[in-house]
Amino acid sequence: MQNPRIYGKPPFRVAVVHGGPGAAGEMEPVAQELFHRVGVLEPLQTASSVQGQIAELKNIMENFSDPPVILIGFSWGAYLSFMLAAEHPGLVKKLILVGSGPFEEKYASEILPNRLGRLDGNDCNEAMRIFEMLDEDIDAAQKDKALARMGELLEKADAFDPIFNAPGADETNRNPLIKCDAEIFRRVWTEAAAMRQNGQLLALGKKINCPVVAIHGSWDPHPALGVKEPLQNILSNFRFILLDECGHKPWIERRARNGFYTILKEEIL
Repeated sequence: MQNPRIYGKPPFRVAVVHGGPGAAGEMEPVAQELFHRVGVLEPLQTASSVQGQIAELKNIMENFSDPPVILIGFSWGAYLSFMLAAEHPGLVKKLILVGSGPFEEKYASEILPNRLGRLDGNDCNEAMRIFEMLDEDIDAAQKDKALARMGELLEKADAFDPIFNAPGADETNRNPLIKCDAEIFRRVWTEAAAMRQNGQLLALGKKINCPVVAIHGSWDPHPALGVKEPLQNILSNFRFILLDECGHKPWIERRARNGFYTILKEEIL
């Protein structure tokens, strides 16, 4: 597995950071859209701890990019990019947080009910069974497969009007994931959730001096206020952009993707 994946020509001043944790490869469509304007790196996070992923991303930025870089972090990748900018400010020129999770615990309780409430009965029951499986002592390959299936179910809940639902859409190209890794997800997310709960995650914002832009869909089950309110109170240079009729992944949304890419292209100039 090539890591990082490289798009366009040097200098590489933009990096797209995937979510999950453990969902390597999902940012490929965004990299493909942007590399005609600027060289883009797609680092793939393989470490199984928060500090391990920060160190891994730092190493890739130092060895493959032309710092300081613009980091476009999606979902978990927004948290990871936020942490890197706090711990290694010299590496980051700007943060763009896409579909970030909330930065305070009081907002987090809304996420799972929002998602499950959007699924039909069969899908909801399957999702609950998978949550249980991920905590069971079963083969790692089975857990990886279960996590990938969970991603498919949650994508149904997270999307407002996805392009892949259009008649004649090419379903084979809808998911660019290389691999779902359930062990990375379990270990890293356990740490990250604790950091959000005890306030350590948000406190890192006090160390961030670069501009931060948060782009969030109005239909994203992660509450927009959980990103906007905490960050505007702790960051000195922060903007929040809400995309109407848009779910968790703006680049798959029929009504929002063009506006999303217009914003990104303006922000990386």
